[in-house]
Amino acid sequence: MVAAICIHNATVFNGYSMMKNCAVLIKQNKIVDVFNEDRLKNKVFKADTSFIDAHGAYVAPGFIDTHIHGFGGYGTEDCSVKSILKMSEGLVTCGVTSFIPTLYSGNKMQMIKGIRAIVGAMGNERGARVLGIHLEGPFISPQRLGVQTPESISEVNLDLMEELWEASEGHIVNMTVAPELKDMRKLALYCLSKGIVLQAGHTNATYEQMIEGMQARIMHVTHLFNAMSRIHHRDPGTVGAVFIHPELSCEVIADGIHINPEIIKFLLRCKSLDKVVLVTDALKPTKQKKKPLIANDEEVYLDKCFYRKSDDVIAGSALTMIDSVRNIVSYGFRLEEAVHMAATNPARIMRKDHLGVLAPGYDADIVDISPKLNVIYTIIQGKIYSKGNKICV
Repeated sequence: MVAAICIHNATVFNGYSMMKNCAVLIKQNKIVDVFNEDRLKNKVFKADTSFIDAHGAYVAPGFIDTHIHGFGGYGTEDCSVKSILKMSEGLVTCGVTSFIPTLYSGNKMQMIKGIRAIVGAMGNERGARVLGIHLEGPFISPQRLGVQTPESISEVNLDLMEELWEASEGHIVNMTVAPELKDMRKLALYCLSKGIVLQAGHTNATYEQMIEGMQARIMHVTHLFNAMSRIHHRDPGTVGAVFIHPELSCEVIADGIHINPEIIKFLLRCKSLDKVVLVTDALKPTKQKKKPLIANDEEVYLDKCFYRKSDDVIAGSALTMIDSVRNIVSYGFRLEEAVHMAATNPARIMRKDHLGVLAPGYDADIVDISPKLNVIYTIIQGKIYSKGNKICV
């Protein structure tokens, strides 16, 4: 058994800054040191330490996808432990070391079944780790459904929320809600007592209702610009609140379709980098090779993102996290900034303090990225899980 792994000759993005000619030392599942290559010859290593020469490639914290519905023909709508585990295996080849499977609104039994499938997968992954559950509903606006259906959503119901929480065994990490709904403050206070991160999304909130939501600690925003009230000069709405208030953070789907790249540039001129999180919001057929492509029980086709075959309406994203990073860099941002948005920021906002940074004491979740921005290998808790597109463990 390997006692330690030393990745050297690397350009390291540690979550704070970029460090050239560096090495990262891993023992068991933790990072124990990050140091300059010049010190390598002076350090004493055990005989069974494994050395990985990065050949100057980029070494960064593993990507964390906090909003994803599916991958490779497997999705949360399957309500299956197997599907969540298959998502885990596939995502690791895209540099993802942890993710939060996301459930759409549904009737109570559907949601409980989906929740239990995610819980059942936790601890059994052979790839990216499942951090918990993201509920994208059911307490959302009927005016801003997106691809969700009117019959699947609910008015605020604390008894239903309690049942969902019990089914999750305490593993709901984040939840998308509409701040304007009646009794939302009661729900928000309940969620806060459980440590759930609340996100404003699928919302028709006025600016004043967004401020009320902020008072109840709804401080993160789901897929900014999509399925929400937009900026108007008399009512800034949900989108305006994000631009006006530096305290609010937000998700971005950087596929060039859900948000125009120029708007992302504008957003990052207005907001601090640490308030923007890259997500895929990817659907079940993402990277699926066989047809037909089915998402949420409807056939879709792929043209940069997924469209419903029946009416050509956008059904959702086909992004991966490495695609997101590449796109952000192509918009003119530095790779270091893209890594912050893909790893460091989601870890902090979701209160996963052991992730998102390469520094002593943090989990050894690492992605190695080539100069052409391809994933070379992915390490999770000190184990090599993939090299390129090949699963190793």
